[in-house]
Amino acid sequence: MNRIPSVSLRGDAAEADAAALARWARAFCVIRFDLERGQLVEACFPPDALAHGGLDRLVAFSSFPDSMSHHLPRHRSSVHDSLFSFRIPDPSPSASAGASRRGFLYGFVFNRQRQDERLPRGGEQKSVVILSHAPYSSLFRLLLQILGPLCFDIGHTALSMVASHVAAWPAPAPGCPMELPIGSAALRVHLPPAADDPGPPPALLPANPSVPYGLFHDADLFAAFRGLLLHLWTLWELMVVGEPILVVAPSPPQCSEAVAGLVSLVAPILYSVDFRPYFTIHDPDFARLNALAEGEVFPPMVLGVTNLFFLRSLKSIANVVSVGSPNPNSTRVLPAGGQSPASANGANGTPGKLKLDKLAINKFSPTGLLNSIKLRREGPLSLMTEHREALWSTYVTTTKPDTSVLNRLIDAGASPRIEESMSVVNNEILRRHFLELTTNFLAPFGPYLRTTTPLEGSSPFVDPPLLPPFHADEFVNGLAARGPGKFLSKRMRSNWLDLYRKFLEGPNFMPWFRQRRSAAEQDQQRLWKQARMNVDIEKLMSKMSELERIDSFNVIERYLLKEMENSGTASAESTAACQKLKTDLQVAFSVLPKDMQQLLLSNPKRAVLLQGSQEKVPGFDHIVSQTSL
Repeated sequence: MNRIPSVSLRGDAAEADAAALARWARAFCVIRFDLERGQLVEACFPPDALAHGGLDRLVAFSSFPDSMSHHLPRHRSSVHDSLFSFRIPDPSPSASAGASRRGFLYGFVFNRQRQDERLPRGGEQKSVVILSHAPYSSLFRLLLQILGPLCFDIGHTALSMVASHVAAWPAPAPGCPMELPIGSAALRVHLPPAADDPGPPPALLPANPSVPYGLFHDADLFAAFRGLLLHLWTLWELMVVGEPILVVAPSPPQCSEAVAGLVSLVAPILYSVDFRPYFTIHDPDFARLNALAEGEVFPPMVLGVTNLFFLRSLKSIANVVSVGSPNPNSTRVLPAGGQSPASANGANGTPGKLKLDKLAINKFSPTGLLNSIKLRREGPLSLMTEHREALWSTYVTTTKPDTSVLNRLIDAGASPRIEESMSVVNNEILRRHFLELTTNFLAPFGPYLRTTTPLEGSSPFVDPPLLPPFHADEFVNGLAARGPGKFLSKRMRSNWLDLYRKFLEGPNFMPWFRQRRSAAEQDQQRLWKQARMNVDIEKLMSKMSELERIDSFNVIERYLLKEMENSGTASAESTAACQKLKTDLQVAFSVLPKDMQQLLLSNPKRAVLLQGSQEKVPGFDHIVSQTSL
């Protein structure tokens, strides 16, 4: 955002609704790097938001470039601003009490490095941080572009001012577009789906790829991996099966953007592996990882780092990818062979298609072969002397790069303005392809998640059929007999079945499958309930035998009691369902034999239901538990 909207304080920010603020953010902080004492929390709103389990130190250490990062050249301007993010364990007692999964907090950082010869050591560093339980990167990046400069302009009062506006926002609507007012502007964002949202069915490709179907949909995938585009399919595989990955970059913005891009690559799979967009040696998990014994398997994690010390301390990670340019003001990578962008696209630097021979060495050359051998022999430790973009992995890949996708990518030429717009186009191309790739990969699981509705003319007053049971061995055998399908067969090697085996055994499959299964079961219950609301009960009963009518009466009564038990909210939908079932119950009763009617009416509580009373039946809980159906 080029223009910072005006933000004014409305009333006393200290009186802002803490619960309303917590829906969006945990804390707004200003962190200062003190030459004598290190990282210090200079201001925080709410004041006690970082008061649990050393959270203040953890946030402070995660909010600055690592002291042992790649050496950054002096910037031409006296002020250098950057945005990056981190993810840390939540030490608050409420984050782990009774929770089956570990709680995490997301930090979004506006870091300013100011050079001034009058200051000690010639400069200073400060960071403005938004801490939240929600990974709303697209929102908090925009908000930081307002809050960050505002803090440097007017001081710490900016924290409480912006907090008062955030507290006035409506509750988050995950998966939906929102317009959130902030001062004289409005932030228009499309929030990612909630963590428990299973996403679209695996056999259905979303029509609009710009709608987020997973976390970090706004990540700049093309810029982060421009020098490694041919390796994106390998990285996709590593993420799908949950392999540990160390992402090395010259700066926090570059490594955090790369990790976010990797997580977004496998949408709509629920990525269940621990990931850290910016990991430092001060993280409490570092001691545990550093203490792994020789030969011990590294746990599934994706770690974004800038400190080269990790190359030695975490050398048991089998997959290392280095990304980014040592120049923090540019994410561009010169084409292979040392050509300039102008010479690759034309003398005037006009946009053109990216050429595959500029992305990687597809043709044999002695120099390229020697460089490749040297890179493989030295391994990731070669980054200690010179940063380069590369992937080191022992993983045997299944998926082949789709050169038709790469050929559609556009090279921006020498113009930064054109590069920004072309990056949007390229990200759309890549995002669409990997969404299609993941959707086709998940399609064979569709039969196990397929819902059913009552057949036309059949009774909806029966229990819906259970979804087909899933057995991994049967699934793999059936898949081997059917084949991978047309889309995947063109993009996978003969060992494609190994990818499914690794996915089934990895950390991502079961959380995703359980979530999809639960969503399918709920959807099926909804469809059958809708069928019961739409059925013509008189027409249905006219086709039934006497025994079927008695069974249907009992089932309708059971559904009515269940609906009444769940209608505590007294919603319009629940009230309508109760009324429809009461009417159906009376119709079903009217076609029963007289002796059966007399027997049923001998129960006074059932008689109340048959009379259509809207009042709460005395001893209703007893009816629910004791009525024989």
